[in-house]
Amino acid sequence: MVDTHFIIKARWVIPIDANVDANHTLLEQHAVLVEAGQIKAIVPKTDIPAWAADWPVVDCSQHVLIPGLINLHAHSSMNLLKGYADDYALMPWLNEHIWPAEKHWVSKSFVHDGSLLASAEMLSGGVTTFNDMYFFPQATIEAVKRAGMRAHIGLTVLDFPTNYAATANDYIRLGTEVRDQYKTDPHISFSFAPHAPYTVSDQTFEQISTLSEQLNLGIHTHLHETQAEIAHSLEQYGIRPLQRLRALGVIGPATVLAHGVHLETQELESLSTLGAHIAHCPSSNLKLASGIAPVAAALRAGINVGLGTDGAASNNRVDMWQEMHTAALLAKVADQNAEALPAYQALEMATLHGARALGLQDKIGSIAVGKQADLVAIRLDDLNSLPCFDPISHLVYVAGREQVTHTWVDGELRYQRTVDGQSQFAGMETEELRSIALQWQLKLQSAHS
Repeated sequence: MVDTHFIIKARWVIPIDANVDANHTLLEQHAVLVEAGQIKAIVPKTDIPAWAADWPVVDCSQHVLIPGLINLHAHSSMNLLKGYADDYALMPWLNEHIWPAEKHWVSKSFVHDGSLLASAEMLSGGVTTFNDMYFFPQATIEAVKRAGMRAHIGLTVLDFPTNYAATANDYIRLGTEVRDQYKTDPHISFSFAPHAPYTVSDQTFEQISTLSEQLNLGIHTHLHETQAEIAHSLEQYGIRPLQRLRALGVIGPATVLAHGVHLETQELESLSTLGAHIAHCPSSNLKLASGIAPVAAALRAGINVGLGTDGAASNNRVDMWQEMHTAALLAKVADQNAEALPAYQALEMATLHGARALGLQDKIGSIAVGKQADLVAIRLDDLNSLPCFDPISHLVYVAGREQVTHTWVDGELRYQRTVDGQSQFAGMETEELRSIALQWQLKLQSAHS
């Protein structure tokens, strides 16, 4: 039975609350009171109000409590292609390996099973919400519902046929039907997801721009990921991709642009003026040799930048701790400035910035009274984490997902690491997940060889 009210007593609480957080608040020896899925109060451990005196207590006395992490760019189903085609540049990787594999294997069951595995990996790493882009979105939603996560579903649109749809109109029709079915679900939200400038025509982009305004849906697309993408756009259209999409009405305050590796100063200024968001995916950018994104410059320009993992096929880990760590280090090197991206800002990017990009900042992204209780507890007393002078710094530069002990979504415990290090999921059995992964490995391996 799920407790409708409980207290989490933590060594530290990091609220990431923009309303009160000008000084990067770190609360020591505090408790968070949760009732009916929402945060009811945040008080010192010694000041539990009388009305909550008999509530059940979760002892996190050696932990730091943070808001649930938000993965701002994911292809969750591609967990089934983890390690399938490594050490290739983006376009050979896509054209010669990933797209042929998808043509052969992608189906509702592929998407459901891959999304279920990704959901488990994310929950065990403290991710409570992810922004997805893939085929068969209903299958992803079914997996997400079973895992008990929150997901922002990108309704993928391309201008060429796949196993999912034949034409751009088919993609749009199928996507909007799924959106209509789940539009009142409190854990599911939507955006249109035209794949990229090199796979979507002007006409389709214009159609999506119109529909997004009519249906009040955002837009999630890849942009300026590689130099080759920009060269292709200059050759075909005579302008850079951002300029083209801006002219087509795609860029605005509800637009999430994945990667944004190759953005010039005037382009950053343009994105800031338009209010668009960037999903920074440092590990994927490094692995595909796409480049180092100008993240510190984007933040200085006033752009809201969140963090994403991309798919496991181009990262191999759906791990937001790795992304925080890598983003902070890369920004310092790119700017030749050790202060370019401090630990607290990396943590903001993984939480509140992601919520803002998805239009969910009033519900999630912070530990604040009235927000949903999407919470993560991270244990910081193991030998590898000691000594700990600054828990905020430790989260980015020392801690890893293996130190996540509890993940709550809407106040429900969806993941717990036991004292002997075993993973326990609500609604999913570890052995079943392992069996799913191995079954797909055998299928894909036989075709790959």
